[in-house]
Amino acid sequence: MKRIFLLKFSLLLVFFYATAQENQHKHKIAVFAPLYLDSAFDSNVEYRYAKNVFPKFINPGLEFYEGVHLALDSLNLEKAGLEVFIYDTKSAKESLQQQLNKPEMDSVEIIIAHCSSAEVKLFADAGLKKNIPVINVNLPNEGGVSANPFFVVLNPTLRTQCEGIYKHLQKYYALDPIVVFRKKGQLEDRIKMYLDESGKNTVAIPLTFKYVELPDSFTVAHLKPYLDTINQTLCIAGSLDESFGKRLTQQLAELKKQRYHVMVMGMPTWDNIKEFNKPEYKGIEIVYSTPFYSSKTDKVSLSITSKFNKIMYARPSDMVFRGYEVTWKYAKLLLQFGKDIASNLATKQTKIFTEFDIQPVLNKQNMTLEYFENKKLYFLKWQDGLLKGIF
Repeated sequence: MKRIFLLKFSLLLVFFYATAQENQHKHKIAVFAPLYLDSAFDSNVEYRYAKNVFPKFINPGLEFYEGVHLALDSLNLEKAGLEVFIYDTKSAKESLQQQLNKPEMDSVEIIIAHCSSAEVKLFADAGLKKNIPVINVNLPNEGGVSANPFFVVLNPTLRTQCEGIYKHLQKYYALDPIVVFRKKGQLEDRIKMYLDESGKNTVAIPLTFKYVELPDSFTVAHLKPYLDTINQTLCIAGSLDESFGKRLTQQLAELKKQRYHVMVMGMPTWDNIKEFNKPEYKGIEIVYSTPFYSSKTDKVSLSITSKFNKIMYARPSDMVFRGYEVTWKYAKLLLQFGKDIASNLATKQTKIFTEFDIQPVLNKQNMTLEYFENKKLYFLKWQDGLLKGIF
């Protein structure tokens, strides 16, 4: 019921949130998230579902908004000069384009967007037209955006992830045999292409990959010929499919118990897999990359967790921390740089939980700026039910 109350409260705040001292100049921020308010409440603001039912499709956007709201509460305590407009991208009354064309958007200085693939270009075009930064907080995709110095991708694209994985392998596993187990698919072909391109572009000795395409119902028998009981083999899951990754890891863990020396590296989608703490994965090292990581033991994280527990009687999700961090960081940058914020998108100031390494992405043909992207990757390791950051 606490979450339903907050969602209902969001309905009242969906257009405007203000915090500032009287007569203080206010910088304006627009935050867009898929709140699905019209799906959750009728015209009388009555909740459409049973009191003990909360649809899963609402969670991502609402969790992000919960983090945004906590950050605004913190900024309010500092009497920060801000006006923050909250928009529901899943509104039944207004399209996203209509929201972007609203009069108050003419004076907004930065857009923070939890967006879908169909919305990326609309946000990017709006930022370019208004000459204001657009922060894509969740989607690892540039959406075909080009020649836009105001667009920032915080969740690195698949190409950047593969490049980061390649550099990590080159630094720590260059002497190990490396096998890329994959399945058929366009995304799998892109992963192979990005890994191969990384090898062609490296100034060091390139890695040697052995690519193995597995059938849908593969078993340990399909994996054994490529493993060794003497030397360690590094196995890469060359697919974003989480089910494929879990099946591969479980079978490699079984082979590890049979004295095969093996470890596995996964894709960024493995950040969504929580089952790696189960007994069937015990004994094998499971490594994957992610741009967002915090041990959540710092003072701010503990405060957020405590406050969230009191309000929601639950633990905050990673998206809550994402909403808090992005709102706090870019609100602080806006307060510091004002109209010059677009020239300071790559600054590493105002770190909260994670480090961002915002770098320009260049068109390789004419070396012009396409957009900005976060290049920072953390590498995490599951081992015997425990997850920790390693690099």
